[in-house]
Amino acid sequence: MKNTENDFKSIIDRHDTNSLKWDYFDDDLPMWVADMDFKVAPAIQNAIQKRANHPIYGYTVVPDELFEAYINWWDRRYGFKMSRDDMAYSIGVMPSISSMIRCLTDVGDEILIQSPVYHVFYYVIEDNGRKVLENELIYENGKYRIHFDDLDEKLSKVKMMILCNPHNPIGKIWSREELAKIDELCEKHDVILISDEIHCDLTDPGIKYNPFENISRSNNVITCLSPSKSFNIAGFQSSIIHTKNRVLLESIKTQMHIDNSDSCNVFAASAVMSAYNESEGWLEELKEVLYENKRIVKEYLANELPVIKLVECDATYLLWLDCSALNVPSKVLCGFLRTNQGLFLSAGVDFGQCGDNFMRMNIACPQKLLEDGLSRLKAGVTALNIINKGLH
Repeated sequence: MKNTENDFKSIIDRHDTNSLKWDYFDDDLPMWVADMDFKVAPAIQNAIQKRANHPIYGYTVVPDELFEAYINWWDRRYGFKMSRDDMAYSIGVMPSISSMIRCLTDVGDEILIQSPVYHVFYYVIEDNGRKVLENELIYENGKYRIHFDDLDEKLSKVKMMILCNPHNPIGKIWSREELAKIDELCEKHDVILISDEIHCDLTDPGIKYNPFENISRSNNVITCLSPSKSFNIAGFQSSIIHTKNRVLLESIKTQMHIDNSDSCNVFAASAVMSAYNESEGWLEELKEVLYENKRIVKEYLANELPVIKLVECDATYLLWLDCSALNVPSKVLCGFLRTNQGLFLSAGVDFGQCGDNFMRMNIACPQKLLEDGLSRLKAGVTALNIINKGLH
């Protein structure tokens, strides 16, 4: 891998910063939550420091320049043309989805998701008194595909579907053909589709994702966007929603206002605008680093730990590891790795029952940490196998 201008090698001590990843749990090496361990883009840090130098931190409004930063970014990179009138600000993608569930569905309704999928989708549906309906993805020969016949049948029962594009945890970019088929079925059954595209920038070098609204012909599509994953600025709590359906938009804006999720903290606008307007080069270097990390994992598993298979992926820094050959429930496996090696990975069952043969691994860290994590993974699996053999 070529040398980068930015620092993706330094190991930053994050302890005692109230970090969810490093302070909340007592683990040596957390590789679970979608949070990167790289220094933030310099332009973002400079923008925050500049704002912090002003000694007053009062209530803040969302400037038009923030929306312009989104509009320019998606037009320039993805050919997705958004209008300011079709956008609304929110403190985060999941708060937005929670508000949309409350104002666009009724208590007791079923909402469709495609498992294995981001575990918070389950919580946000059930915590709002709705029910989860799963369109399980088909896993064959190390790859995932959509069960469209099942999707067609289940969309007839729901008012809303939540799509993950690119898909977390499997790291798949849905093709234009797949998205068009989803759109066709949602339109057929008059289903509102929410497309969570928060991981969209984190693709392998030279590969781009397909914004759902660029393909959709439906009037019932809402897109959720944020720089929080791409630039690791989730702590600023900033996102937007976009839909061309003004009736839906006004209803959602009203609900987000009721939920107090439409306000902007004092640093958010500075962080977002410096990310989209000044940090594109940093992101492109990051993608090269992540791609190299992915190569390291693939090579290590093949040579040192072939009992675990890396599921083929082309987006996100979250790797989906097929551990079916171990024949150990994912909660048990992850629990053993934590107690035996201090390594914290995500249990696949958290993403749906169909994920129980898998673990999710966050590789957005300097190579030294990644190599440490792989070494711990091998040592833990080896120790577990020795114990299991002793029991039989």
